[in-house]
Amino acid sequence: MATTEGVLVRSYERGMVTLTRAGGVSARLYTDENRISPVFVFDDVTEAYAFTQLLKDKYEVIRYEADSTTNHGKLLRIESHPVGREVIVNFCFFTADAHGMNMIAKATEHACKWIMQNSRARHFYALSGFCSEKRPSGFLLAGGKGKKVSAGALVPRERVGTYLHTTPEKMCDMWHRTLVAQTQSNTIGYNGQYANGLAAIFIACGQDVANVVNSAVGITDFEVTAEGDLYASVTLPSLTVATVGGGTGLGTARECLQVLDCAGEGNSPKLAEIVAAALLAGELSMGAAIASGEYVQAHETYGRNRPSQSQ
Repeated sequence: MATTEGVLVRSYERGMVTLTRAGGVSARLYTDENRISPVFVFDDVTEAYAFTQLLKDKYEVIRYEADSTTNHGKLLRIESHPVGREVIVNFCFFTADAHGMNMIAKATEHACKWIMQNSRARHFYALSGFCSEKRPSGFLLAGGKGKKVSAGALVPRERVGTYLHTTPEKMCDMWHRTLVAQTQSNTIGYNGQYANGLAAIFIACGQDVANVVNSAVGITDFEVTAEGDLYASVTLPSLTVATVGGGTGLGTARECLQVLDCAGEGNSPKLAEIVAAALLAGELSMGAAIASGEYVQAHETYGRNRPSQSQ
């Protein structure tokens, strides 16, 4: 974790110790894809509607055009989102172990040129912003922008007391109150500090740090079980991580990926699950600090920088 915030590593460390002593974390990857969303403009609504039918009829040709530009990316589907006389088109790709935005942008542009030659579109823009690349949106909660992954763990009551200095009931009450507050503020999803862990891991492991914005949209859930223990989980529907390409092969970034046994091809799903488990640790520790009233004191003890005062 690469960070200048002193308390951050200590906080995640506490959460990780708690989860380890509780028996570990279960993490699973649900979907693995990326998307880019050009927009096409027409003379009227009728032509826009006809275009959506054309995309259905000619999908296999469009897929061939897109896939012809890359040996790694594969077009999975296209989705039409008409707005008036415009049609936003989601091009959804499998990008293997790469982030792949440059790859799928090239593939999509090539397919769009074929579409322009075989439709009544007046013009198109390769990037509409609908795909939510590096910006938060409610659309991200449905997934499709990167990897959708969940991590969860059962933390026995005694472990909650020993390592987190609180109880499952207090953790859930804190979760309830802060969930209401975040809903009132119109937050997209719910979490305590996804961005903290994501930024620290992204910098350390050579990820595109700006993708913290879309990756940090997700949902943390705390529950008290019938036996009185705590079940905690995180779900990240649009996590963007890679193990090849970009900065992943440079300097200490590759070393960090090697430490995690996640360097190179075939390892991006594993990295996604590790990231989710790490964020779960951060959510437990921060939630416990708030629930136990230790939040301010923890920063005073571990996170304060007090340089000597010079005259």
